[in-house]
Amino acid sequence: MTLRRFLVALAALVLASTATAEPLAKQLFGAKRVSSQQKPAAFGSYSRGCAAGSVQLPETGPTWQAMRLSRNRNWGHPVAIDYVQDLSRFAAKQPGWNGLYVGDISQPRGGPMTSGHRSHQLGLDIDIWMLPGGDMRLSRKARENLSSISLRRSNGAFVNNNWTKQHHAVLRAAAKDKRVARIFVFPGAKVQMCKDEKGNRAYLRKIRPWWGHHYHFHVRLNCPRGSKGCVNQDPIPKGDGCAQAQEWVNNILNPPPPNPNAPAPKKRREYVLADLPKQCAAVLSSN
Repeated sequence: MTLRRFLVALAALVLASTATAEPLAKQLFGAKRVSSQQKPAAFGSYSRGCAAGSVQLPETGPTWQAMRLSRNRNWGHPVAIDYVQDLSRFAAKQPGWNGLYVGDISQPRGGPMTSGHRSHQLGLDIDIWMLPGGDMRLSRKARENLSSISLRRSNGAFVNNNWTKQHHAVLRAAAKDKRVARIFVFPGAKVQMCKDEKGNRAYLRKIRPWWGHHYHFHVRLNCPRGSKGCVNQDPIPKGDGCAQAQEWVNNILNPPPPNPNAPAPKKRREYVLADLPKQCAAVLSSN
């Protein structure tokens, strides 16, 4: 076989394999522009599932603004939409705040996203900007161009001068809600809250340190009552979690030496529809 014939055959083989390859789940769910006409339900886990009958957070409300509208990720379970509106009303009562700027919730039918988050697949995860909500009548263009603010210093070991008592109050109110499973925020914020809290500290256990999360905090709601196909995370360990947050900070300031015997991280495989709960096929095919 000549080189030219070999290259032609190889190209045909590649094209054939591409044509028969199963589409990625993120492509299927990312293509849906509206929610399914089904009863609201969450199927699977936060990072491997889908959402039926999602509700769209209105782009503009008296005490909230849905941001980055071009992403079409302001959809969620009705419980999540109610939660956002409730928390935004509390935030609007804080000095210097008129409400909340709300980032990603979920795609119209949940599922893996075409870019960004590994989670946010059930319509039960909500990103809330650290930038205090000011103008509650932003244009679509402004919502694309306006940026949040970072609250971290020293790679997340401490808060910076953007941190305020109002941020503490909003995070405390966010965590005290019984619908909340946990809230992810950078380690320095958790440690600062542990230092400053003078009242009931029980809610602090829901505030969990995690990488990033200094431009926004990430609220994760429990599976709604009656959602049989929804999988909650493992329960949070007992205690306020302040000692563990301090360990995160210590490791940021004094990183442990690398382990030369540690296995190389494995690249995550992209999900196809068959990897998701069986109900997700019906969510995709529903009108």
